[in-house]
Amino acid sequence: MKKTRAFLFFVFLLLPLILLGCGSSTSDAENSKKATVDTKSGVDYSDVVIRIGAAEGKNGQAILAAAGLDKTPYKVEFHVMQGGNLVLEAMAANQLDLGTGSQIPPIFASQSKNGGNLKIVATKKSSTLQQELVVAGNSPIKAVADLKGKKIAYVKSTTAHYFLAKMLENAGLTWNDAETIPMSTSDGLSALLTGEVDALASYGNAIRSAHAKGAVTLQSAENVLSGDFYWYATPDAIKDPKKHAAILDYLSRFHEANEWARQHPQEWAEAYGPQINQKASDYLKQYQEEEGQIKTRIVPIDDATIASEQDIVNVFSKIGLLKSGIDITSLFDRSFDGDISQFKKY
Repeated sequence: MKKTRAFLFFVFLLLPLILLGCGSSTSDAENSKKATVDTKSGVDYSDVVIRIGAAEGKNGQAILAAAGLDKTPYKVEFHVMQGGNLVLEAMAANQLDLGTGSQIPPIFASQSKNGGNLKIVATKKSSTLQQELVVAGNSPIKAVADLKGKKIAYVKSTTAHYFLAKMLENAGLTWNDAETIPMSTSDGLSALLTGEVDALASYGNAIRSAHAKGAVTLQSAENVLSGDFYWYATPDAIKDPKKHAAILDYLSRFHEANEWARQHPQEWAEAYGPQINQKASDYLKQYQEEEGQIKTRIVPIDDATIASEQDIVNVFSKIGLLKSGIDITSLFDRSFDGDISQFKKY
């Protein structure tokens, strides 16, 4: 009898703990479910996965993580790729829902059978610095017009291809007045440094490395390029209400993360510099120069953006890269414009 009383007393003490444990488990499950529901829109993201591709980390998760904005209520599968063309190849194969890159790749992708399986949904304003036509430090070439009959390396189907064509045209030269040679960024840099070519049209690390090796700027594309970069989405993702909402949320986070980085440049440089094999101090200087020119931010598509894209098409048509008469307007989807226009202005 005493043993029975003792057992019942033990159960009586233990029961609240058992119930408390069950209560915690239920609460955790509820909290987990709440974490997948957007408090503003009420969208349940529990079954939403957004597959994103970008050519560099700053285009997505790296800057969101640094700003503490990467805890999304939907799942993100982020893929860093070697170039914008690979991002669009993945989108064409329906392996991505969202991608980002320059103005050039979607033009060529749109000419494929399925239109590249993409639409441009937002404009990312970004710096046009470090996009240049350069020559060796001891080169006798002092103006773009001097390139007549000379060898010029450039990166095909990129902003470098476009700004080189514009620079030659503005200098009174045709594309065929020079020997233009398509090369990768690394091969073009090597060709310039070894004297295999007389000039190089390139961007990013290739231009920084060229300057470090003594190259000088023949002309900068700072005022040739628009500063427009894009976010692209597949038609299926745009039509899916939940994915549409998730894309908008992600763009908003990216917009805010870039403002966070401007307010915390040192912290951002220390987080991102090592990811691209740069010293934090070196990247900090580069970052502040770029943001000092154009603040990275998300803005709605407008008529000026479409006109800029059409100009690229027209220039490429002139040099025989595209057929003439292409109207690029249908490549843009304006369904995000109204919501993006509500983003904070920076």
